[in-house]
Amino acid sequence: MAKNPPIEPVSGTVVPRYAGPSTFCRLPELRDVPYCDVAILGVPFDSGTSYRPGARFGPQAIRQASRHLRTNFHPAYDTEPFKTIQVADAGDVACNPYNIEEAIAQIEAAADELYGKAPVIVSLGGDHTIAVPLLRSVNKVTGPVALVHFDAHLDTWDTYFGAPYTHGTPFRRAAEEGLFNEDASMHVGIRGPLYSREDLARDEELGFKTVHCDELQSHGVEHVVKRIRDRIGDHPLYLSIDIDVLDPAHAPGTGTPEVAGLSSRELVGIIRGLRGCRLVGADIVEVAPAYDHAEITSLAAATIAFEMVNLVACRAT
Repeated sequence: MAKNPPIEPVSGTVVPRYAGPSTFCRLPELRDVPYCDVAILGVPFDSGTSYRPGARFGPQAIRQASRHLRTNFHPAYDTEPFKTIQVADAGDVACNPYNIEEAIAQIEAAADELYGKAPVIVSLGGDHTIAVPLLRSVNKVTGPVALVHFDAHLDTWDTYFGAPYTHGTPFRRAAEEGLFNEDASMHVGIRGPLYSREDLARDEELGFKTVHCDELQSHGVEHVVKRIRDRIGDHPLYLSIDIDVLDPAHAPGTGTPEVAGLSSRELVGIIRGLRGCRLVGADIVEVAPAYDHAEITSLAAATIAFEMVNLVACRAT
């Protein structure tokens, strides 16, 4: 039996974009739809940050900025995403801000429940610690994923001050648990000084290949897209995007900014180059609105989330 037509967001031609629901892109809430192809999940947790806190306010800032977006038709993909697939806002995970391990368990349980209702989850963070429970959850559905991690930093350090779960350690834990395919995963956007001369070598031992910002600068977006597509093949794809992969000029509102990063145009271009890939999950993290200006960072994050929705819509057409 065919599904009912999707329940679409509130139209900006009927209700001005500054009014209406406070959900992502003014979408219906999950409880109000009979089925769901993509669920938008807020994860307001930032107890794993090592420098500037505030990413717990990221999900609501991204939702607010998403009001800017015109979502009816995306010419780059030739899609009408919210007519093609059912997308809904699943609200926020209630995370314990005082106990990291309990919060991780809460995030994993919430994602487990949500994957029973939607095949794709796009999560709005929160700090990068949340990638661990989200990867655990998607693995129960797909097995190890091709992980493409956009970030200024490796996030594969062992501990911070003896703590195993922080925003600088998620992919070390993910590697130890076998949560990603070590032959199909990579970092994109890495730059800046490191803690140790051995950091890159230890990272490569976990299975990651790396596209440094210098390589993007020298060879361009198409080169990076080809490297990613050649690496991930036909594996189910998980995208983990730390907003600090962008240069602070494009994303000042984040906890650990690094200069000489990607432009928002370059990042969007790379994501569009992944059209046809089987996206099964994603997170967009480290938006800290207290350090933002004119919603620059939250608008970038909202746009990235909408691009991901379009990746899913393309495969549905």
